[in-house]
Amino acid sequence: MRFEELLDQVGGFGPFQLWNVALLALPRVLLPMNFLLPIFLAAVPAHRCALPGAPANFSHQDAWLEAHLPREPDGTLSSCLYFNHSQALPNTTLWGAGQSPGQLEGEPSTMPCPQGWEYDRSEFSSTIATEWDLVCEQKGLNKATSTFFFAGVLVGAVAFGYLSDRFGRRRLLLVAYVSSLVLGLVSAASVSYIMFVITRTLTGTALAGFTIIVMPLELEWLDVEHRTVAGVLSSTFWTGGVTLLALVGYLIRDWRWLLLAVTLPCAPGILSLWWVPESARWLLTQGRVEEAHRYLLRCARINGRPVGEDSLSREALSKVAAREQVVRRPSYLDLFRTPRLRHISLCCMVMWFGVNFSYYGLSLDVSGLGLNVYQTQLLFGAVEVPSKLLVYLSVRHAGRRLTQAGTLLGAALAFGARLLVTSEMGSWSTALAVMGKGFCEAAFTTAYLFTSELYPTVLRQTGMGLTALVGRLGGSLAPLAALLDGVWLSLPMLTYGGIALLAACTALLLPETKQAQLPETIQDVERRCPRLSRKRWMCAPLHVCLHIRDAYKHVCESLAEVYMFVYQQLRRGIGQP
Repeated sequence: MRFEELLDQVGGFGPFQLWNVALLALPRVLLPMNFLLPIFLAAVPAHRCALPGAPANFSHQDAWLEAHLPREPDGTLSSCLYFNHSQALPNTTLWGAGQSPGQLEGEPSTMPCPQGWEYDRSEFSSTIATEWDLVCEQKGLNKATSTFFFAGVLVGAVAFGYLSDRFGRRRLLLVAYVSSLVLGLVSAASVSYIMFVITRTLTGTALAGFTIIVMPLELEWLDVEHRTVAGVLSSTFWTGGVTLLALVGYLIRDWRWLLLAVTLPCAPGILSLWWVPESARWLLTQGRVEEAHRYLLRCARINGRPVGEDSLSREALSKVAAREQVVRRPSYLDLFRTPRLRHISLCCMVMWFGVNFSYYGLSLDVSGLGLNVYQTQLLFGAVEVPSKLLVYLSVRHAGRRLTQAGTLLGAALAFGARLLVTSEMGSWSTALAVMGKGFCEAAFTTAYLFTSELYPTVLRQTGMGLTALVGRLGGSLAPLAALLDGVWLSLPMLTYGGIALLAACTALLLPETKQAQLPETIQDVERRCPRLSRKRWMCAPLHVCLHIRDAYKHVCESLAEVYMFVYQQLRRGIGQP
């Protein structure tokens, strides 16, 4: 007997599973509110050098400001430099930036702001950039806060993935809740940039528990037929968090209070764990039959299944446990000991890096779209709703593998198309950015569902931890890639699109899991998943091209049918036979 048969007796999809999804909705909402928080937390408002006797009105750019501040090549007043001596001509341009007086005759000398900066506080009353002057020469430190945060998520993914496979999903979820609450409160009380970076990094480590535990804890209580709908349904809470962040950021303009607003909901989340069930699959793999029996009876009772002590006997559970029980503790090395599991792990690592790199590269850069930061965030949240519908329909009909590759390819094409759009075509750039965000979110949703189904129960959390580790590495590098615009303005966009294309090709090398039972042991994976021989590995690029060709052929045939139908209707309309 397998666990799937036990799940059929107690109900694989019913009120028990829906209640479980609802209880685990809060972590889903909190994750995007913390991951995308730098959009508001580290926002850099308009600023200029603090000068004695400057006009009180920040936007008042009269002759006095023009005489003290040089102009950038684009004609705007400099935010980081000022003239050593006030200029008589108000339209003096920035010729000698960073040069000492007399270096070139006739050119005015400039120097960095010695007394700090004055900020436009009409949109943000306080951010970490205004708190610790993370602008101009220090702007890299402002970007680095996201990198440090995702580095913490990277470390936490490894720790929570291993520990939840060893000590249980529910217990480690409690650890994630408590540590996120405590570290979030300490981070909001930071008195220096160093303290803030350290506490935010540790907060990212704690929040990683949500990313690793929630999805497997839901899927391990679901039957095969309803895993897709439940996975997409639970991912809509992420979209709710993205949209809610725009509202909270609009209402709260101070970074400390904003950080408190996204941290305090962890308190009711701790209380909700009283009703969250432990994974019966995991309990059986650990030989804890009594606890699994108790949870299965609760599932049957809530789902209204007439299952008694005899029909769900401990002897039957003991046989299932004996078949699935782990002889030794899970290890990350187990993901690479056998050939097919090693193939899955390597491909998932590349895929997750591309998904995270492209998603956070686009999500954390909301400038240059012709909208304010609140409108852009709201629009990015709204586009995720149709992307969920796309995922739901695609994974049911096309399968997980083609959906994953197709959404990543769509994101890569959106990034590439933005390279061809000029600055005058602002609406097209906005439309392509929104389209790319939708594809990136669809790829993210599919990645969680797809990866959870590829790994066996005994290593599911460990495998999710490893792939999340590499994924968060991509997320941590995404903000720093935005600094490449100093080398070439289009280089960040080209980097995001190229990595997404590489991840799309890699996803095609993974086995399909549509309508497949969740593997329980490593042997299940080795028996079920086809292995690529060395010859097929060498021909992998050819297989990718063939998939693209078939998809293109299918689209062309569909367009031809539509054209013929319209053509026939027009001929009938003008009376021709």
